[in-house]
Amino acid sequence: MKNLLIIIAFLTLPFLGISQDITGTWHGNLEVQAGRKMLFIFQISGNESKLTTEIAIPSQGAKGLQSHLTTFADGVLIVDASNLGFKFNGKWNTASRTIEGSFQEGVNIVPLVLTKESIVEVKPNRPQEPIKPYPYQVEDITFTNQKDNVTLAGTLTLPNPSQKKPPVVILISGSGPQDRDESFMTHKPFLVLSDYLTRRGIAVLRYDDRGFGESTGNFAEGTTADFASDVLSAIDFLKSHPKIDKSKIGLIGHSEGAIIAPMVANQSKDVGFIVMLAGTGTSGKFVSYTQSIDNRNFPVADQKQFEAYVKEAIDIASTEKETESVKEDLIIFYQNSEMLKSLLPAEVNKKEFIQNLVSVRTSPWMRYFYNYNPVDEIKKIRIPALALYGSKDTQVPPKYHLQQVKDALAASKSKHQEVVLLVGLNHIFQESKTGLTSEYAQIEQTFAPLALETIGNWIINQINNL
Repeated sequence: MKNLLIIIAFLTLPFLGISQDITGTWHGNLEVQAGRKMLFIFQISGNESKLTTEIAIPSQGAKGLQSHLTTFADGVLIVDASNLGFKFNGKWNTASRTIEGSFQEGVNIVPLVLTKESIVEVKPNRPQEPIKPYPYQVEDITFTNQKDNVTLAGTLTLPNPSQKKPPVVILISGSGPQDRDESFMTHKPFLVLSDYLTRRGIAVLRYDDRGFGESTGNFAEGTTADFASDVLSAIDFLKSHPKIDKSKIGLIGHSEGAIIAPMVANQSKDVGFIVMLAGTGTSGKFVSYTQSIDNRNFPVADQKQFEAYVKEAIDIASTEKETESVKEDLIIFYQNSEMLKSLLPAEVNKKEFIQNLVSVRTSPWMRYFYNYNPVDEIKKIRIPALALYGSKDTQVPPKYHLQQVKDALAASKSKHQEVVLLVGLNHIFQESKTGLTSEYAQIEQTFAPLALETIGNWIINQINNL
């Protein structure tokens, strides 16, 4: 599942009342890896009594991200973005007129300097993105999740009008707030996928996640089950659309969307087939554990002790106790943890760090995810299913998930099932060298042709049999 890296920064000014200089657009380059930097843009508004920051990270396709709290006092700027997983602490430099500070994400602290100088952005080459005019119809649509009182905004692409009532697929995005194109690291995978499928005669519905883009609702309060109910509402919308063949509705889910697809299919008799792209095949507890161990980017004195520390924290966070009780247990665990004490830099506020860590571990989404195992739903399906994995996926490594999904499909009543490993592709199905997330933006290709063809050919075969 995707791990969204974000950052915020603020300005501080001299003693004279020039608070108007704090507001505006600031930016800085964060060194995320040796020799590789990532641009962060911070739009600051408000006044000294109440400041707000909106963040954009062009290379990740992220924009409109809001920080939890921003303060500026005595020349020191603090941006508490614990809701996004980080914190910025900077000091105004009168001579250079910059904010010199540090970005803290977990136990890692990296220097970050913000400036108001003009931003020179070089638009990356994305040759697969379609250029208007498109050879098909495009409708801006909205539909409502009556259960949660959420309105979802999206795009429906329809093949040439000469084709009467085409089949349709709904695209389901991965974890974290996503727009209808699943914009990430300067790529728009869902835009490319929808264009490809629509040109092949398949209508496609894609939409902004609740609380993001043009959709209403609160994303932070949602769980995987809530997002599944949004998909069910999309199905209801398509069933009433006059230009759609409602007997041929399918789902394509990526990452978290891939574990939502079987859940929805088991709740709706209107789903004819599902495609699961890079979906997990184990409990969320195991996913969280392996990602913490495999993606660790800081040194530890004892690897086995670190693994035990991570496992115990997840075990506590995933218990069936009331959330407030779990929070108390986690706080005690972290306060008494010698491992955490050894990892935290001296300048980090331990109490604040623990509060942020506990907040993440006990969010509604995380609490649900820990105990959800998609194979339980996959075993129940009765419709055709395709599962695709990239051999170089480092976010959902096939070694942990492919066989589990394959076994679950074999145990199901699906008569048409297939699990395919695509050699050389990463988590977002690009042809890659390392598969690391840091490589995504550097690759011109958005979606490997082999993956597009595999998906398209399989869906057409299923449609012909419906």
